[in-house]
Order: sequence, then C-alpha cells, then structure tokens
Amino acid sequence: MGGINQRMQSDLLMSSSPRNRPTVAIRVCIVAESASLQCGGEASLPLQYFSRLRARSIEAWLVTHGRTRPELEILFPGEQSRIKYISDQWFHRVIWRLGQALPRRIREATCGNAIILINQLIQRKMIRNLIKEFQVNIVHQPVPVSPRAPSFIDGIGVPTIVGPMNGGMDYPPAFRSHESRFTRIGVALGRACTNVVNQFIAGKIHANALLVANERTRSALPRGVQGEIIELPENGVDHTVWSVPGNDVFPASAPKFFFVGRLVDWKRLDLVLHALVHLPDCRLEVIGDGDMRSLWTELARRLNVADRVSWVGWLPQSKCARRLQGATALFLPSIYECGGAVVLEAMACGIPVVATAWGGPKDYVDDSCGILVDPSSAESIIKGFTDAGRKLADDSEFRAKLGVGAKDRARQFDWDAKIDLILNIYGRYLGLAQNA
Repeated sequence: MGGINQRMQSDLLMSSSPRNRPTVAIRVCIVAESASLQCGGEASLPLQYFSRLRARSIEAWLVTHGRTRPELEILFPGEQSRIKYISDQWFHRVIWRLGQALPRRIREATCGNAIILINQLIQRKMIRNLIKEFQVNIVHQPVPVSPRAPSFIDGIGVPTIVGPMNGGMDYPPAFRSHESRFTRIGVALGRACTNVVNQFIAGKIHANALLVANERTRSALPRGVQGEIIELPENGVDHTVWSVPGNDVFPASAPKFFFVGRLVDWKRLDLVLHALVHLPDCRLEVIGDGDMRSLWTELARRLNVADRVSWVGWLPQSKCARRLQGATALFLPSIYECGGAVVLEAMACGIPVVATAWGGPKDYVDDSCGILVDPSSAESIIKGFTDAGRKLADDSEFRAKLGVGAKDRARQFDWDAKIDLILNIYGRYLGLAQNA
C-alpha cells in the first residue's frame, strides 16, 4: 500500500460530494476490544478515531474494555459519558488462564479470540442501547485488524464499517521453523476453519464496507463478503507529536541507532545486537520493554556490546519523539510486522529507517526514505543491518537525503487526511438499512 494516494482521495471525496452527501449528521460508535495509547499497536487505532472525531465535534461514542479506563479517564475527562466500558467476569479469567500454557499464536487464535468474541456479544448489546438512546447511525469496528477474525457486530440495524484490517501474514520462509510444528499445524487448521466460522459469526460477511491495508489482507478476507472492499492504510502519523522542530535534542558523540517497540521474540532485536558487533563506533538505544529484555540484555553482555546499548524502557510518545531527534536511523529487524506504525513515526521525525523487507515496513519504506534488508536468513539480516548501519554512519549526505525523503513519505500517512477519508466513507453509507 503506497499511502493515502491521490486517486483514493479523489474517489472518496467525489463519492461524498455535496450532491451525494446525506443530510443526516454522522453519529458514530467506535467499537474495539481495547483502546489505548500506552498499549500501542492496534489498541491505539480506535483511540485515534474517537479522539479525532470528537476534536471535529462529530457525535461519536466509544465502546471498549475497562482495562484501559484509568488511561481514558485521564485523556478524556469531559467525555466519559461517551465511553462505555465492559468488565471482566469469572469466565474471562478462566479462559485467560487456560491460554497461558499454549504457544502465542495458538493462544491468540483460540483463547484470545474466544474472549474477544464474548466481549463483542456484550458490546453488541451496548451498541444497540446507544442506537436507541442516542440515534447512533453508523458503527465502525477498527480492531481486531486480522482479516480472518470473526465478528459478532452484526444485525444491529445500522451500517457497519470494519477496518482498516492488516494481516494474512506468515514468517519469512527462512524463519518458519521459528515456531514449533504444533503451532504451524494449529495456525493452518485455524485458517482453514475461518471461512466456516465467519459464515456463522457473520459480522464481516454482512458489513457494508471492509477496509483493507493492502492486497495481502484483501486476499485473506473470508469467502462470501457482501460489502464493498476499500483499500486504506491501517496506520497513520500524528505530525503534531512526531514532527519535532529544531536540532538534535539528544546529540550523540557517536552514531546512534534506535529500536522502538515491544521486546518480544519476533522483533528479533538479537540480530541487531549481532550487527552492532561489526559497528564498533556505534551505539544502540532501545525504547520499549517486554519478555525478552533480560535474555537480550544477557546477549549484549556475551557479545561485548553491553556498554554501547542503552535500555530506556517505555516512554510517552512526546518524549520518544524528542529522543529520536538524536538518531542516525531507526532499526526494525522484525520478522512478523503487519503494520509497523513506529516506522512512520520515525520517518515523520526525519529519521531514515532500516527494516526487514517483510510485512508492513515493506509497504512503508522505499529507497527514498530508508533501507530494506533481505530476510532470507538470520545471517542476511545481520549483514544487511551491518552494511546499512555503516553506510548511514559514514555518509552524512546520504543520511540527510534519506531523512528529507522520510519526512516527505510520512506526510502521505497523516492522520488528519485519513480522518477526512473515513468521514467520507461514513457518508457513503448513512441512511442505508443494515441487513440483519
């Protein structure tokens, strides 16, 4: 997906021209399993929609899980009447405990999806109450972003919009053994069953519009969808946060590369640590936390690069944006990254990106703004990050050129432009009767 392109904007804007635009005011409910900036990832998406719609005085409500209530009460003290929370029951805790013994992808596909679907049944009733009480006339379900995940948000009497979704991914061929055979078989069986499951839990089959981030995601949709399929990027950039003016806020005496994200196995930060061995004059700053931190800290010690690696932990977005101003480049060695919002955020700061040529980063990064690394083996990734790091550290003119290109590229994914398109998509379906 090349960004919010001009043809897409033109088509959507024309479809909602004054002649075609409904006179009914938009009254939208955003429904999501989780809405949080602190959690990051797809949890940030519903929060972006809700906050930006309310900033434009659009009548909007948010239905989400109560786990993020403390954060949302701080972010939206005057909007709590528009946010409806669901809370965990005893059966949520039982299902969660059952899943802890399973591999991650099996756990997410079984126990994780079971909890989400149970929550959707609760949310469905809450949405019906909002429709009755506040005349909500359109429902938008931006997450889960998986194109195969079934949805109970169906038969509610108003049009539904699902997405943008982003998925249909596997690990690169060289890393398929990264998961156990049990996990690979389980994932394959789960995917084979999704078409059947989606016929019975048919929210996506009956949705008026399905938004997909790319062709890979379009191909992964369940069979028999009846609504319009529209391409729209999953992620966006808030340039008021990520476009920090001025010179380096944290100037470095040596070239400094950054990693930003969860410290989980598929991010493969270990490969960058191996690359750092061959970049003796360079430093690495790691912003984020997760289960792999202790193992990767120990690996840095064994590789004798620990004195050149800083483990910062989580930072608020504003502090992270300021910190990135001292970066030579962002390193993202992930082998399973459907989206990769951090890529766009770094580029908005004028920072070149070095990432594996796989998944979401491959959609965002081209040779005008960064360097894509061949993921054909662990060795090729280590070599690719080593070569890219050395080139960026040694060639300031090349680095500056990519930095300018990164800012230009990031502007194509501006959140405000994305909200313009979302509003026009809403407008296309207002007044339509949803098939029950």
